Amino acid sequence: MILKERITEDMKTAMRARETSRRDALRLLLAAVRQKEIDTRIEADDAVVVSLVEKLMKQRRDAIAQYEAAGRKDRADAERFEADVLSSYLPARLSSEEMVAAITAAIAETGARNIGDMSKVMALLKVRIAGRADMAELSRQVRTCFGA
Repeated sequence: MILKERITEDMKTAMRARETSRRDALRLLLAAVRQKEIDTRIEADDAVVVSLVEKLMKQRRDAIAQYEAAGRKDRADAERFEADVLSSYLPARLSSEEMVAAITAAIAETGARNIGDMSKVMALLKVRIAGRADMAELSRQVRTCFGA
């Protein structure tokens, strides 16, 4: 089952179980998928859905930080719940050893020699490990591999 269909079925299940918070989070995700399909005029595949989930997760993390800074624990908890729901649609995260192995392979494959070639390595890694690692952490690891 493709990811978009799984999300739709999960939303229907949440509706039947009267889980309004879960249903609303899934509706938000499906709305983003539909909007992307309309904007690009293509059928969203799993890679597109994963990238949208990552984007929505980043928005949730930012909102949590802002709500906590403002002392709005109730809203921060609501955002955390949505982030938990969304995270269940991301692929399994890479361990640090797997991440280093992927970086090493990408450096060898691109022929990167220094930090100036980092963009080549990151472009290759972004395609290969989409949704399985935080890109900011990945960037830090690549810099470490180049000794920067």
